[in-house]
Amino acid sequence: MQLEWRVGCVRIPRFPIGAVWRAARRGDLGARDVQLLLPFRTRDGGRWLREAEQEARSTENLTSQCPPPAFSRANGDAPSRSSESAISTLPPSLPHPAPFVPLPAHWDEHPIVLTEAATPQTTAGRRRLRAVSAAAGRAGIRAGMTIAEARAMCGELHEYPWDDVAIAGATTEMTAMLLAASPQVTPVAGTPGMWWVGASGFTGGRGADRGGERELAYTLRRIAARWHPRPRVAIANSCVAARAATWAGTSFQQGDDRSLVCIVPHGHDAAYLAPAPLALVPMEDELRAALQALGLRTVGAFASLALEDVERRWGNEGIQAWRLASGEDRRRPVLARVPDHPVVEAELPAPATTMEPVLFLVRAATERLTTHLAAHGQAIAAFAITLTLDDARGALPVNALARPHTVTREVRLARAVARAGPLFERCRALLDTWTLTAPAIGVAVAVVATAPLSGEQGDLLDTTWRDPAAVDAALARLRAELGPNVVVKPVARDAYVPERMGAWKDDESESGEAGSTPLPALPALRLLESPESVFVACDDGTPSSVTWRGRRITVERAVGPERLSGDWWDDGYRRDYWRCESAFGDFVLYLDRMDDQWWVQGWYD
Repeated sequence: MQLEWRVGCVRIPRFPIGAVWRAARRGDLGARDVQLLLPFRTRDGGRWLREAEQEARSTENLTSQCPPPAFSRANGDAPSRSSESAISTLPPSLPHPAPFVPLPAHWDEHPIVLTEAATPQTTAGRRRLRAVSAAAGRAGIRAGMTIAEARAMCGELHEYPWDDVAIAGATTEMTAMLLAASPQVTPVAGTPGMWWVGASGFTGGRGADRGGERELAYTLRRIAARWHPRPRVAIANSCVAARAATWAGTSFQQGDDRSLVCIVPHGHDAAYLAPAPLALVPMEDELRAALQALGLRTVGAFASLALEDVERRWGNEGIQAWRLASGEDRRRPVLARVPDHPVVEAELPAPATTMEPVLFLVRAATERLTTHLAAHGQAIAAFAITLTLDDARGALPVNALARPHTVTREVRLARAVARAGPLFERCRALLDTWTLTAPAIGVAVAVVATAPLSGEQGDLLDTTWRDPAAVDAALARLRAELGPNVVVKPVARDAYVPERMGAWKDDESESGEAGSTPLPALPALRLLESPESVFVACDDGTPSSVTWRGRRITVERAVGPERLSGDWWDDGYRRDYWRCESAFGDFVLYLDRMDDQWWVQGWYD
């Protein structure tokens, strides 16, 4: 079963201009009855072969002048020899369009503009520009100008009308060419010159771990270079990251325009998108303007917002954009479809101000979901509960069109659950900590992620066996009843003073503090709330007995002293630590050399 989904994106700069320019050179501009037949040939087959060879040589000369493509440093700095050999073995007779510009100049080096369709209200000189070539852009011409303004800036301007038929035909031809690299190729709807390419299954190449993906990326670039000398190719886990990488290359911060190939490592889409501008994430213009008004300029700044705040302010549109900014893109334009996870929705007969009616519906929903997924060999790895709150909509038209107020909470389980009991306990723990700001009128329980159903079974004869899902559910109930920081685990800190060498962290937290690691299975030092003063009898400077809380404890063995000092900028300390062994157990005491007083720090358990 395929566990990793990868997608590639190919972008040919100013592709519509090249398509219309070629159609004009062939005499097909404006034709509405042009039929495309595979293989793509001109009227003279011999001429097609000769021109194909000329175009291939021209492309090699143009691409050899471009800087070498830069990969993400996580994947290597240069392509392997195996990738170059794989590219060189492309069939020389691969179908491609006939040359449509005089050699050696490329069409993007000519000042070419595409104008919008003429209307009775617009004169010839008032037509707006829809696309401009690189040469026209260097002359200061921009899309949106009138043709009169553009001609005033460049007298050698070539003007052509925008032709959807010519662009569609060129897109079909380019799609057929890309099929030589991957069996899954889909043009991006509404964006001529961009294609999605299936990249799953290319991770087993020779050399590095991502050698297969690099070979695919170079092959796609080699094919696209027959149309434009500087195409962009990117591979990532999500469509949003792959598309953004074709604009930014290996780094948004560097802004290196020479990076023609970029491979985002698996699981790093969110980190790669963090410094990207908001313009590279699909969202409504109103939402993008609102984020910029709040001072959010990058994708990472938007993704750092709490999901609850995004939903409360912008609703479902904001949630979808937030997930894309976090690298969670469920769109699958290349593969067949995304598996639809089940959702159970229900409405309450009357608005509820407490969670008891909601729990009744949630219990039935969890039973349905677990039964349905278990029948398909799946378990629930993450789920979300959405409450619909009464937003006081009335019979007036203004209130009747108001957006329903929903609040969503998502839980990712430590291990997949396939039984309704532990899952309902997690749901109840979540709802117990949920404060209703308005009466609830509906609830929905949705499965966010699934995992293969485990074959582990319990043993009735083994009294030490415990159900891990039941343990997780019990801990969740303790957190809900007693509050946070109740179920904790010990972590070690990089410190010298015993009271700072360990700490307790919430067991549900994803990661501890920087520099902290789980403690090994060793005797734990139980620190007192505060050190207690004791009387110590010493034998040649070594503790021999300790009088603590009215009891005299004979020290059988003392290890030390370990002299520690520090915090001169604060109160400061200078101590001699001893680890003492006795018949009652091991304990730690120290001599405060600043006041010559002995203190008990704690004991080992």
